[in-house]
Amino acid sequence: MRAEPFVCYRPRPERAQDFASLPYDVFTREEAREAVARRPRSFLAIDRPETAFAPSHDMHAADVYERAAGLLADRVADGTLVRDGDPCYYLYRLSGGGHEQTGIVAALSVGDYESGVIRRHELTRPVDERDRADHIAATGCQTGPVLLAYRDDPTLSTIVSAAATANPLYDFTDAEGLRETVWRVGRPAAVDALRTMLALVPRAYIADGHHRAAAAARVRGALREAHGDAMGAPGTEPCDYLLAVLFPESQLMTLPYDRVVADTAGLAPAELLSRLAERGFAIGGRTGAPVRPTEALHYGLFLDGAWRELAWQGDVPQGAVGKLDASVLQAQALGPILGIADPGRDARIRFVGGQPDASALEPLAGRDGLAFALRATPVADMMAVADEGGIMPPKSTWFEPKLRSGLFVRPILGGAAPRQP
Repeated sequence: MRAEPFVCYRPRPERAQDFASLPYDVFTREEAREAVARRPRSFLAIDRPETAFAPSHDMHAADVYERAAGLLADRVADGTLVRDGDPCYYLYRLSGGGHEQTGIVAALSVGDYESGVIRRHELTRPVDERDRADHIAATGCQTGPVLLAYRDDPTLSTIVSAAATANPLYDFTDAEGLRETVWRVGRPAAVDALRTMLALVPRAYIADGHHRAAAAARVRGALREAHGDAMGAPGTEPCDYLLAVLFPESQLMTLPYDRVVADTAGLAPAELLSRLAERGFAIGGRTGAPVRPTEALHYGLFLDGAWRELAWQGDVPQGAVGKLDASVLQAQALGPILGIADPGRDARIRFVGGQPDASALEPLAGRDGLAFALRATPVADMMAVADEGGIMPPKSTWFEPKLRSGLFVRPILGGAAPRQP
C-alpha cells in the first residue's frame, strides 16, 4: 500500500474550531442551509456551496462550484487557511462519549484504489460521484478525507502512540461536542518510519467515503486524459493520490442501522408474526422494553405497540454478504413477507442509523407501521465482504464519529494555491 506524506492547506490553530465541519453528506439541502446560516465561516459553506443560492437553484450548476472555489480562495487570502509546504503526515484523534480513535492522515494511491489494494464494499451513485468530482475540479483540491480501516499492526500502533505524545497542532472541542486533536508528523525520521510501516499494510478498506474515493479517481483519469504526456509517470503527480485517514480495525466504532416500514402490507399483527415463524424466526414474548440485539441474526421487532425479539433459526447462506444480519432480514422478512423487493428504492422503508437506543424507532413506526432493530455490523464483517469483492446491502454500516472536513485541504494541481475568484 502506498500511503505518502502530503502538502496541504490547514486552518490556523486559533480558527480550527470554527472552521471544521461535519462532512457534506450528513446534511439534507435544507439542513446544510441552516447549518451554514449558524456558522457562515465554517468549511461547510465551501463543501456545500449551493447554500449560497436560492433553494430552487440547480445545486450542480457551474456557478455553484465556482462559488466553492471563490470561498476557498477567500479563506486562503484572509489567513484562515495556511499552506503547510513540507510533505508530512498528520495524526487525527477523535474523542467523545467514552470512545477514542486515532488515525493517520495520508495521501493514498488512486492506483491502489483501482487495483483493489484499497477495497470497497459499496456501489456509488453517478450523480453523487460527479458532484464531488466537479467540486474537486473547481477548487483544485481534495477537501474531505476518506475513512479507511486496516487490520491492527502492533508496530504501527507503537509508532502512532509515540508520535501522539508531542504537543498537538490542534486540540479543541467542536460544535457537536467531539474533541478533535491533531499532531503534525514532519521530522524526516518519523516520516520515514511511518512510510515504511504503511507500505507493509497489505490492504485497506473504505469504511466511509466511497463517493470521495470514486471522485478522486474520476478527476485523476480526466486530468491524465486531458494532459497526457505533459504529466509525469503514474504515481508521481498529486492527482494520483487521494486524501484519507487510516484507522486500525479495533478502534473503529459502528452503530446500528435499523429499518422502519410504513405498514404491515395488509397483515394483522398476529398473521405477520405467524408468517415470520413459518419462515424460520423464533419469536420472543411481548415486552414494553426496547430490544436492541447484540448477537448475530437476532432482531428487535416493534409491532402493535410492543417489542419482541426475533432469532433466525433457519439455514444461513454461504458467503460474507448472505450471512449478514441485514441480508437475512431482507431475504426472509422484508422481501417475502412485507413485499419490499428493492429496499434501496421502496418508499415504504426508512433507514435509521446511529441510534443506540431502539426506543427512537417507536414514533417513526407509529400505529400502522413496524420497525426492526439490528445490532451494529462488526467491522470484521464489512472487511470480509470487501475481501470477497461483495457489495453490502443498502444502509448496513454506520460509522461514528464522522471525520470532520476542512482540517486538511489537499491541492492536486501541482501544489498550487486555490485559484482566485
